[in-house]
Amino acid sequence: MASSKLKLLYVLEILLRESDEDHPVDVDRILVYLQNHNIPCERKSIYSDVTALREYGYDIITKKGSSGGYALVSREFEDAELRLLCDAVQAAGFISPKKTRKLIDKLFTLTSAPQAKLLRGQVHVDNRPKSGNEEIYYHIDKLGRAIRGHVQVRALYRRRFLAPDNTVANSDVWHTVSPYALIWSDDHYYLIANKEKYSNLMPMRIDRIKKLEILPDKPARHFSEVSPYETSFDTADYAKRHFHMYSGTPEPIELVFDPDMLEQMLDRFGEDVRFRRSDTGKLILRTEAAVNDGFVAWLLQFGDKIYVKKPEELKARLFRKAQEVERVYKI
Repeated sequence: MASSKLKLLYVLEILLRESDEDHPVDVDRILVYLQNHNIPCERKSIYSDVTALREYGYDIITKKGSSGGYALVSREFEDAELRLLCDAVQAAGFISPKKTRKLIDKLFTLTSAPQAKLLRGQVHVDNRPKSGNEEIYYHIDKLGRAIRGHVQVRALYRRRFLAPDNTVANSDVWHTVSPYALIWSDDHYYLIANKEKYSNLMPMRIDRIKKLEILPDKPARHFSEVSPYETSFDTADYAKRHFHMYSGTPEPIELVFDPDMLEQMLDRFGEDVRFRRSDTGKLILRTEAAVNDGFVAWLLQFGDKIYVKKPEELKARLFRKAQEVERVYKI
């Protein structure tokens, strides 16, 4: 009785592993697969198993001819979706090379073996810089539990600096913080948190966290005390307002720019912002953003295509930065 119940599962397993629309699995192959798992059966029972799987909802087709058989043609993920996920994993600098390979291998198990072989040939694993922190999965899990439990965490955070002998050295410092959100931005994964003696938010690169402890007896400070969010922490809004994850308090800004810059503005500030057209034909955007080095660097890349009308502090910082660049390259 037990073997008959297992038989249906093994029939499903071989269809998941080996079949797709271009690679059907015939009954003889299924029989051999079952025998290898010590489950004897008759050929005609395979037909009833496939019928039962179809009735349950699996999209199994029958292909005729000498190379025919059964094929599972619909899966949870399409091949294009798996390709997209593999590319995203490869691009994520916070995932170590070892974990990148393991995660991509797991993604390949979500399709048939023949399709996985084709995908492997299409996914380009390059030599871009990757984090060497093998603990990041565990840290993400711990931080998620701390956020859900509204408790503080203690993190050993690493910063790099140039030593007197011109070698790169590390400085590791413990920080006790209230965690609020995890955000993937600019190819890095960040923890957005608050350090108790300050009344603001601080981004921390998760790949730079070397050790992490949950403090179950220390309730986290509520984010409404250190941010504009009252009932829930709006991660999308935070990421939009804080350029390149530099800290700073969002404040009103006004930008004047050429109409051909509209795409960049929408990509940066989102599609819910409002624009108006000036008398000269340029577009004017009013929104809020943190005035920090990340925002200044983002604006400078567009040269004279963007003019900052407000605030004065941002205009002054841009002017000083432009002067610094001029001094470096002045002939």
